[in-house]
Amino acid sequence: MDLIKYFTFSMIISILGIRGILLNRRNIPIMSMPIESMLLAVNSNFLVFSVSSDDMMGQVFASLVPTVAAAESAIGLAIFVITFRVRGTIAVEFINSIQG
Repeated sequence: MDLIKYFTFSMIISILGIRGILLNRRNIPIMSMPIESMLLAVNSNFLVFSVSSDDMMGQVFASLVPTVAAAESAIGLAIFVITFRVRGTIAVEFINSIQG
C-alpha cells in the first residue's frame, strides 16, 4: 500500500479547504462547506493510518467524524436561521456587530 498517494490526496483536500475558507468570506454557509472538506481529509488520514498500522481505532474514529460533522452542521444551521431572522442577512460583514 503506497501511503504517499493517500497522504498527498488528503493534503490537497486540506489545502483546498483552507483556501476555500480564506477566499469565501462573504457568506457563512459557503464558508462551512470547506470545513466539511477538511473533515473529509482528516477522515481519510484516520483510515489510512488504521489500515497501515493494522489497528481498528482509526476506523472507529473515522466513523465518529461524520457524527460530529452532522452535529456541527445542525448547530450551525440553527445559528444561521436565528441570525437571518434577527438581522435579515447572513453576510459575514454584518456578523461582527453581534453583541452578547
